Amino acid sequence: MTDDQKFLAVLRQSADPDTVDAMETLIRAAPDRELNRINALAFAARTGLDEDRVIGAFLHAARLGLFEMSWNVLCPGCGGVLESGLSLKSVNQSEYSCALCAAGYEPTLDEMVEVTFTVSPRVRKIAAHDPDTLPMHEYVRQIFWSSGIDLPDDYERRLDEIVLDAVELPAGERAILSLQLPAQFVIVFDPVTHAAQFIDVKGEPTRERQNLTLVLNESHPQNDALVMQPGPLRITLENRTNRRVLPAVWVAGDELHHMLERRRPFLTAKRLLTNQTFRDLYRTDTLDIDQRLKITSLTFLFTDLKGSTELYERVGDLVAYDLVREHFRVLHEIVAAEAGAVVKTIGDAVMATFPTPDHAISAALRMRDAMRSLNEERGSEDLLLKIGIHEGPCLAVTLNDRQDYFGQTVNIASRVQGLAVSRAIFATDAVVENPQASQIIQLQGLQPTLQKTALRGINDEFLVYEIP
Repeated sequence: MTDDQKFLAVLRQSADPDTVDAMETLIRAAPDRELNRINALAFAARTGLDEDRVIGAFLHAARLGLFEMSWNVLCPGCGGVLESGLSLKSVNQSEYSCALCAAGYEPTLDEMVEVTFTVSPRVRKIAAHDPDTLPMHEYVRQIFWSSGIDLPDDYERRLDEIVLDAVELPAGERAILSLQLPAQFVIVFDPVTHAAQFIDVKGEPTRERQNLTLVLNESHPQNDALVMQPGPLRITLENRTNRRVLPAVWVAGDELHHMLERRRPFLTAKRLLTNQTFRDLYRTDTLDIDQRLKITSLTFLFTDLKGSTELYERVGDLVAYDLVREHFRVLHEIVAAEAGAVVKTIGDAVMATFPTPDHAISAALRMRDAMRSLNEERGSEDLLLKIGIHEGPCLAVTLNDRQDYFGQTVNIASRVQGLAVSRAIFATDAVVENPQASQIIQLQGLQPTLQKTALRGINDEFLVYEIP
């Protein structure tokens, strides 16, 4: 039995079998480029499989060694990969700059960090395992651009129309490109070092040869834009890095912009951090102790059991412990089923996160129904759940050796839960007025009641809905 057969046999014990079958077909038959930086959401759409099951299967497969997981910092403008690492710990800069877009960005886990999967060389050797062997077209496709760029079927032809000239330049060597500058904005760009030189080509055409010298090194500073005339240009390129570079002259016109506009959803770091399978498999190796990574929007759900102290006194420690444990099991299952993750339990309380408010609302309604069913089975009202929900920005951090969250959004969600009474769900206006969440509430025939309230320790007055 080969390594991949062994891995797949073990994977079938923990992951969705249909997804594993689709993975096996991919590994066996797909061209090399489809096995590099796999977009899990695009894979799910192409195979007609459930996204969360696909994500879970890839996570289990990465843990086994079938795939290598990478965390890629993306440029929001051009979709280029600005940096790539094997863990979220590699995202350690306060700002990332894109030379191609001449812009800097503060990294956010829900907009700028994607998670992709590449087949392990133990399972199948592909060209991208040695990216310096890739020709320019494939290097740009597989290494520079992210999995969120939906490149057209005629990608190579289109890139040939965008690129006026290019050269493969080994370490330490020089080359000269001679070309005619069109009356368009032009960028001399190297996707390996990310060095860029902008040339604003305008004015009367000239027959006199213009000259430009560029030195490529690891620092790749952003150069000021040059103004040149349409006509002949000789570019002298010098590679002072220790690897091959691929400088090319790009026309920054409509063809390039149209290609970069083709975007598709990708697996964000935010979605992965709020995935229960990820938290279960990678709980101790996510962030460094001093990392503080920004998330622009995350939904927090807090629960607590009402009267748990009285419950222990009424039914005894052993029965109460079994009841509380069953309540935790049910809540964990519901959170995971709604694309969320349990961050921690505190006594009889649960803190969970969801990528969007609608998933949190759906989970809260299911939790309430589940507690009602458990109580009906016992013929008592022992399990009375108080639920609070809020959505907003936060920081992903490490607290007490565990990936956690910090910020006012977390504090508000906890305080909102403190307003709740048994069976009522309390949620802020940011949650209830979310269009998808509002639709779920309406389909349940529920009428949320709006109230203004002050939250303990929070200065601002808040709009909070009670969902009966």
